[in-house]
Amino acid sequence: MRYFVAIFISISVSSCQSSKQISFTTIDTDFSKGRLTHQQTISMNDLEKFHGHLCDGLVVGALAMQQAMKELYPNQPLDRTSIRIVSKPSPCLTDVAIYLTGGRYQFNTFYVDTAFDGLYIVQRIDNNKTVSVSLNKGVKPTAIDSLGNLATQQKLKPCDIDQLRILEYNFTKQLYKSDPYKIFTVKSIDNFTWQPTLKNTFIKTDIINKQQPKCNK
Repeated sequence: MRYFVAIFISISVSSCQSSKQISFTTIDTDFSKGRLTHQQTISMNDLEKFHGHLCDGLVVGALAMQQAMKELYPNQPLDRTSIRIVSKPSPCLTDVAIYLTGGRYQFNTFYVDTAFDGLYIVQRIDNNKTVSVSLNKGVKPTAIDSLGNLATQQKLKPCDIDQLRILEYNFTKQLYKSDPYKIFTVKSIDNFTWQPTLKNTFIKTDIINKQQPKCNK
């Protein structure tokens, strides 16, 4: 039965993706010292491969970035040579931020912080236009956060880990069906000061239970 459920979840998520694909058109330079002419499409499948798995946080990050880019690059490709981003430390959110924008700490275009509201602060470098994007309160089921916090502390039993996965899967389905304009808030930030911080003590929460045994009900 558990094997059937795993297959069902995989197929169902793929169906969600095909029914509402999330993708971004980007523009980059055409070679190592090139001109700004190279356009390509980044899909949810690309983000999943980079991150390692599909999850609710990855979809939240992608949809949040989609809303931010509608403000910063309306009806035009996302210019990955002229954007920088601050992200909350979630593994999902940071991977979306880095993969989509090309932001890197060593190039002064990416850092992680907790001292701001929302998920991301995104700045278009060429005109300094800056926005923050937040997931509205009440959108994410509270049970996911409460169980997720216990999972981070490695206090969940194997069967509880499976229950958390089902909750996150159902939330992922809900996200694909939702109107992003109703679940995210994008705000302009005037005179934003870029003040990068460097921290390496955040917990990579998606690997701490990797040795958990299977649920044996």
